[in-house]
Amino acid sequence: MDSTQQFWEDFYRDKDQVWSGKANPILVAEVASLAPGTALDLGCGEGGDAIWLTQQGWCVTAVDISDVALKRAAGHAAEAGAEGIVWERHDLAKSFPEGRFDLVSAQFFHSPVAEDGERDKALRRAAEAVAPGGVLMVAGHAGWPTWMEEPPHEDFHFPTPAEVLETLELADGEWTVERQELITRDFPGPEGQQGTRSDNVLRVRRSA
Repeated sequence: MDSTQQFWEDFYRDKDQVWSGKANPILVAEVASLAPGTALDLGCGEGGDAIWLTQQGWCVTAVDISDVALKRAAGHAAEAGAEGIVWERHDLAKSFPEGRFDLVSAQFFHSPVAEDGERDKALRRAAEAVAPGGVLMVAGHAGWPTWMEEPPHEDFHFPTPAEVLETLELADGEWTVERQELITRDFPGPEGQQGTRSDNVLRVRRSA
């Protein structure tokens, strides 16, 4: 097991539950109006997004580098009665799921242990996996919460929607940018600190 996978195995193993179990609100807002089809959930973690998509009628392939996360996600899906999700382990720097999808979702696709250019390469591969007429949806943090005085990774770069769009290297005339926006929301700290956090949203659609 390489150091990147070990980092994420330990990340999930250290707690019985890391995330809320609910779908990311940005995904819900952006996808709720889309007609269900096939979906690819990159970095699926404990399965909140994949389960929600399945419940909306999508046929989901969910991917993570961590076996611990995938096993936990599959358990949560079984508890929720969300059947048919295909769970695959991939280190997206080395392998990628086969096929093309009506929706490819990369929600908060950040990694403190990624090598330079690794995220960009994975997102370009994600764009290649979008079927004609399909959507690529990338959501990411725009910075640390305002109440956080000592960020865990001071030199961590949060790319803007424009930077992500440039990174994708989309072919001219083949894609439409449907949303490119910065969203700021209330985000209290673990001890009740008042504050906000900003997130970036990029949604692009491939021509049919």
